[in-house]
Amino acid sequence: MSLKIAVGGKGGVGKTTITALLARCLATDQNNKVIAIDADPVANLAAGLGIDESEPITPIAELRELIAERTGAEPGTMGGFFTLNPKVDDIPERFSREKDGVKLLVMGTVQKGGSGCICPESTILKALMSHLVLYRDDIIVMDMEAGVEHLGRATSSSVDALVIVVNPGSRSQVAAEKIRKLGRDIGIKRIVVLGNRVRNADDEALIRSTLAEFEIIGCVPEFEEIVSADRTGGRPFDNSADIPKELREAASVLKSFAR
Repeated sequence: MSLKIAVGGKGGVGKTTITALLARCLATDQNNKVIAIDADPVANLAAGLGIDESEPITPIAELRELIAERTGAEPGTMGGFFTLNPKVDDIPERFSREKDGVKLLVMGTVQKGGSGCICPESTILKALMSHLVLYRDDIIVMDMEAGVEHLGRATSSSVDALVIVVNPGSRSQVAAEKIRKLGRDIGIKRIVVLGNRVRNADDEALIRSTLAEFEIIGCVPEFEEIVSADRTGGRPFDNSADIPKELREAASVLKSFAR
């Protein structure tokens, strides 16, 4: 199955936990190959996936020797000459960590220059994202910064869906509308909402009424196990068979978007 999903949302809505649980749900079919991309500057998707970080994960943007080898320029430099089409097809296998059928890649961020700077680090990140979205026959689940900052126009049209995670309340509604605009501006065609931390029927009704113009693929209750895992930095529902049906159903909807 080839499926490319980006997950965004206002900070604090539980986006990273939802991304990890969706990736694990999608990996339960052993025929699926799932790559989870941590493209949030505050990288903590590894904890949500239960990946051991006793040996720290170096983000791709900080692999100085690799970047210099592939682009022909030292990281941290701008201007000059370097390749804009570096080899990246071996990076997912070489630099990912895997647990329970999900491979994790941590992208990292460019530390210098503006978001649109042309530098060796940004060139590697853009080339790798393009490779993952356009050429990999995998399920790719991307934990994005609040919006869609790592996606460019060249790759966005091949994203099967942007999932906006929301909590009940007006702040999430405003954020969802802003993220939808960003997604539409770069050409993402299917933009959906997944409610999270829904405590009761009134919460669900609030999400469905305030975001009536969105396609809503489900609402996830507030589970104490998720709250506890967030506090301790662990992963909730360590046995994948225990992941709640609301998340499994949302994952099934996402599967239907595959091309």
